[in-house]
Amino acid sequence: MYNSGRTVSVAKIMKSMGLRNLTETLDLENRQVELADVNRPALQLAGYYDFFEPKRIEIVGIVEYEYLKQKEHDVRVEMYKKFFSHDIPCVIYCRDLMPGEECIQIATEAGVPVLITARQTSEFMAELIYYLSEELAPMITIHGVLVDVYGEGLLIMGESGIGKSEAALELIRRGHRLVTDDVVEIRKLNEHTLIGSSPDITKHLIELRGIGIIDVKALYGVECVKDSQNIDLVIQLEDWKKENDYDRLGMNEEYIEFLGNKVVCHNLPIRPGRNLAVICETAAVNHRQKKMGYNAAEELYRRVQENMNKGNE
Repeated sequence: MYNSGRTVSVAKIMKSMGLRNLTETLDLENRQVELADVNRPALQLAGYYDFFEPKRIEIVGIVEYEYLKQKEHDVRVEMYKKFFSHDIPCVIYCRDLMPGEECIQIATEAGVPVLITARQTSEFMAELIYYLSEELAPMITIHGVLVDVYGEGLLIMGESGIGKSEAALELIRRGHRLVTDDVVEIRKLNEHTLIGSSPDITKHLIELRGIGIIDVKALYGVECVKDSQNIDLVIQLEDWKKENDYDRLGMNEEYIEFLGNKVVCHNLPIRPGRNLAVICETAAVNHRQKKMGYNAAEELYRRVQENMNKGNE
């Protein structure tokens, strides 16, 4: 289990996952969850607490529920007392399985929220783990623009004023979707996945020098914005310099690193007359094509080799 140092309140989990609160007198805002792992407490209810991690959310399904129902009232009360004596963030009952009054009373006295959902246990657990993984993932904030281009998360970076927002606006007008402008929050879900999103304060907004702030969602519609996106490709904009040597074939990939994860990165020199939006769009399509197994640079190399072999025959 990895603890990123981030937390999410039980109140936010309840609202996001559509749960109902059975312990209404408890304060859910100040009840924090810090681990993305969840647990089904079958072994704990049977009395085995070795290696028990009380910081995880506890999920009660049909197995635990029926097991508790078979116990005598006094035995069940003792099981609840021992279970809720641990500092558990909250307990969630699935399938609309309603806990008894003794459970609610003991949980309330222990300060442990009890929530309920009508959803199936396995399906709910999978979605809850994914939600917690996003909320509690390690996060950094960088300066850039993130756009969804043909399903590829394209992160445009570069110095302030170089044209990132203008390129994003043209991509939006070409039918692609804005995730965030200026500030990108990057979360690491796992060793292969980085998710980019916008701070709430700047969501759906773009700053254009000389014009000001524009609301992309209001101007172009909800189909032109997106709340989050995997980061698949980075384009680093820089002023064109004659003395620099720029890649013209793309045989060897260059990478940039965020939170220990590497992402393919292209350095794109800016010159008057270059259509940044078209170039960014093409880079995204080309990256997608490479992921599907076709590399134009390798194909060119193969053709050159074949041509040379024919000449030597």
